[in-house]
Amino acid sequence: MVRSALFLAMLGGAMLASAQQPPAAAGRVDSKYIVMASTTSTEQSGLFTHLLPRFSAKTGIQVRVVALGTGQAIAVASRGDADLLLVHDRVAEEKFVADGLGLARRDVMYNDFVVIGPASDPIRLAGGRDVILALRQIAQGWYPFLSRGDRSGTHAAELRFWKHAGLDPKASAGGWYRETGSGMGPTLNIASSMNAYALADRGTWLNFRNRGDLTVLVEGDERLFNQYGVIVVNPARHPHVKLKLAQAFADWIVSAEGQQAIADYRVGGQALFVPNAKH
Repeated sequence: MVRSALFLAMLGGAMLASAQQPPAAAGRVDSKYIVMASTTSTEQSGLFTHLLPRFSAKTGIQVRVVALGTGQAIAVASRGDADLLLVHDRVAEEKFVADGLGLARRDVMYNDFVVIGPASDPIRLAGGRDVILALRQIAQGWYPFLSRGDRSGTHAAELRFWKHAGLDPKASAGGWYRETGSGMGPTLNIASSMNAYALADRGTWLNFRNRGDLTVLVEGDERLFNQYGVIVVNPARHPHVKLKLAQAFADWIVSAEGQQAIADYRVGGQALFVPNAKH
């Protein structure tokens, strides 16, 4: 399999999630693996630690995850540096397929985004459902807001919400809007240290422990819906893609067994993702 030098360096580094897989038997050469470009939310929520060993035990296929923002994950797959995608930016996913870079896109699961902020709630957002109104109130008061700023699915959703609010926070004065350029977990850590507001996916939030004074303030707006999809990279564009192995994972995660495995993943009794594959 031909992979770019930059990607191979990434794969050998901290973003490689193969440590989540069961160890190979002594003396076994494990060549039956695929590379999946996915999001930091699926990794940092703990979902892959739960899912991937189950898939590997059933099929013998190891899944090595490169966890990035969705935009970066799609860029990795576009170069042929991954065999499949599991991400959450439907517009970008459909463009990936329309451009001939991926095979059919399939729904896998969903959760939602939430606006988190200090429990002291100086602008009284708690209990609100309108994400657009909440952002306007944050901007009007110049309260600190942390954006991932990393081209992730969460970042793309946040930018859509600011646009709907008729605001350009990066052009605003006061320095209240800051981009971390990092994943959801690190962004939440910074928000916790600053008592700042942020948009988070619920899965990562529920698995996040360093909350400090942060709490969920705004939730339930239908615009906060967060859909995930799986796409196998098109071997017509990248012939080295492991089509059969990648397709095996894509088929498994939307099967009744894979969907039940997603439903079974809970933290503190709460489901982090809701399976919704169409059969």
